[in-house]
Amino acid sequence: MSLFAFIAIAYLVLCAALFVFQRALIYYPQPRAIDSPETLLTLQVADAQVLVTVRPHDGPKALIYFGGNAEDVSRSLPGFSQAFADHAIYLLHYRGYGGSSGSPSEEAIQQDAMTLFDMVYNTHTNIAVVGRSLGSGVAVRLASQRPASRLILITPYNSLEDLAARQFRWFPVKWLLRDKFESWKYAAHITVPTLLIAAEHDEVIPRSSTDQLYTHFAKGVASLQVIPGTGHNSISESPQYLKMLGAGL
Repeated sequence: MSLFAFIAIAYLVLCAALFVFQRALIYYPQPRAIDSPETLLTLQVADAQVLVTVRPHDGPKALIYFGGNAEDVSRSLPGFSQAFADHAIYLLHYRGYGGSSGSPSEEAIQQDAMTLFDMVYNTHTNIAVVGRSLGSGVAVRLASQRPASRLILITPYNSLEDLAARQFRWFPVKWLLRDKFESWKYAAHITVPTLLIAAEHDEVIPRSSTDQLYTHFAKGVASLQVIPGTGHNSISESPQYLKMLGAGL
């Protein structure tokens, strides 16, 4: 076998492995830290048991939150409950995360997100949709398809395909990637007030990706703010974090 043939075969094997195992590189399911029955709701979907960490509250206002790819969203419950005392709070555990059954994928998560929104909308007509990192792609698509009142995107990206192409630049990511989370495609359809929050020293989502997403919103719809001295994973530790979220609601 020639060296060229060996390299070609090895490259194709790597492409196949990347295609088969890609979701293991995207999703990192976490267990649920807060495990009391009064904070859990089971979403009514046909093919899985999808759990939602909740803080019920009467009134029109609610907050629905979609977390990052390695986040236990239940850990946000205490801080959100204190900061947003007049909101009911719903934190979605993606399939495979926090006790939810099934396996995560873009379309499964999106369908669960719409089901959750429709359920919450039955009792709360003023719903703020919040997404962080991976969840920003879920949130922006949901807000383009459902009557959200506000949209907040934390460390958002233009598309997951763009990020993957940067990381795996020698592979045809465009043809291999199944879950592309093309946030830019939905941003143009957003009409509600939107806040993009970036970390000054984000080592995961390049600032250029966030800036590019920002350009796809209609003029006057979105604003972009940066929390100084923070990274991708430390942004929520900043005293400005919850204040900035609250100002966006």
